[in-house]
Amino acid sequence: MTRSVSDIRQWFHDHFAEIKEDYFQFLRFKSIAADPSFKDQTLACADWLEQYITKKIGLKARKIETENYPIVYAEENCGNPKASTLLVYGHYDVQPVDPLALWKSDPFEPTEREGLVYARGAVDDKGQVFYALLAMRYWKEMGDPLPVNIKFCIEGEEESSSIGFARALPKIKDQLSADYLLIPDFGQMDKETPALNFGARGLIALEVTLVGSHSDLHSGAHGGIAYNPNRALAELLAKLWDDKGRVQVKGFYDDVDEATEEEVKQFSFRFEKSRYSKEHGIEAFGGEKDRSMGEANCFRPTLEINGMSGGYTGDGIKTVIPREAKAKLTCRLVPRQDPQKIGEQVAQFLKENVVPGMKIHITVFQGSRAFRGNLGSKLAKAASQAVHDATGRRCENILSGGSIPIVADLLNAIQADVVGIGYGLAEDNIHAPNESFDFQRMEKGFVTVVRIFDLMGPL
Repeated sequence: MTRSVSDIRQWFHDHFAEIKEDYFQFLRFKSIAADPSFKDQTLACADWLEQYITKKIGLKARKIETENYPIVYAEENCGNPKASTLLVYGHYDVQPVDPLALWKSDPFEPTEREGLVYARGAVDDKGQVFYALLAMRYWKEMGDPLPVNIKFCIEGEEESSSIGFARALPKIKDQLSADYLLIPDFGQMDKETPALNFGARGLIALEVTLVGSHSDLHSGAHGGIAYNPNRALAELLAKLWDDKGRVQVKGFYDDVDEATEEEVKQFSFRFEKSRYSKEHGIEAFGGEKDRSMGEANCFRPTLEINGMSGGYTGDGIKTVIPREAKAKLTCRLVPRQDPQKIGEQVAQFLKENVVPGMKIHITVFQGSRAFRGNLGSKLAKAASQAVHDATGRRCENILSGGSIPIVADLLNAIQADVVGIGYGLAEDNIHAPNESFDFQRMEKGFVTVVRIFDLMGPL
């Protein structure tokens, strides 16, 4: 294809009204797959996406059913036997919106304020999936032969561990086979610096419940007699780390490789305490005390308490000793760590260290492994050039401290090279109230993917 970047941008501007309308419609679906009460909305979102790809883009899309939510799949064969195949992965499900009171507008009614679009999924990942689909639409409308075979795999459970996809993968891996995997679900290094992502950490989640009595107890009548589950839980969780921030679970670090100086130099890091304090209001810093912020976020595993509950938490005071207390925990993992093994090790630690007599129940959820990409792959080189074309700036190589649950299993199944792209920013409030994105970055993403398709052609 010989069209210039300015021509590609012009197409976006010429179609902007329609792009905005379709994007907003996509965002209005309450596709919170993690919450069963939104099942109908999540399924409706998959239906809409299938129709959008078929009617607006011109690909024949279909749904691949899983035991939970369907994968929306589409493909386009360029007809060149020498062409490679590129699989584009994304997701149409979104995070829950709680706490709703902190949203300045309805999270499922896209609202524009000061140049930003506010809605759940605005960037993660509906906004970024959408610009990748727009790139495919551009190619179809221009009528140029594709230089690469394209497949789209857009799932509906990424925010809740991709369980359906993971269980369906052995049966559909041949259908998803590709030479390269492109994931438009990442972010820039900062407002001025675009980036390519070459890895993310793995994940394992647990829920622990301590039960101390048959029912809530009067804190006067039973105070001094019953051991409070809230207290027992706080004491138990506090034992998970030492005073240097190192996780005390036996075997937790057994499969963790120390990052070499050469490995660290391959990547750029955006971590600096004064900047973090200014951007996020953070004054107390966690992690292992003897590790840099970049190392702690990208090369080291973590254990976090994501939520705690027990007893009365409403307005005013209710004088009870609660029947039970709960906590939700997650571990972010690095390459070679086995999620299920780590989950069981954490569960064993909790059982061994709980107050005697306190009943403990633990659920270990399905986990996902970390993954790493190849900085020298054809896709990496094409993506780097495409990002430069779209932004006019040099592209940095980064790693993500977050997780995309299915990617490691998918890579293992299809044996592809992977690159993550994206134009998200820390201030977009991903997973938080008032998530946002803007059309300037959507345009950059669109141009980037158009150029990646072009640059992935046979040499």
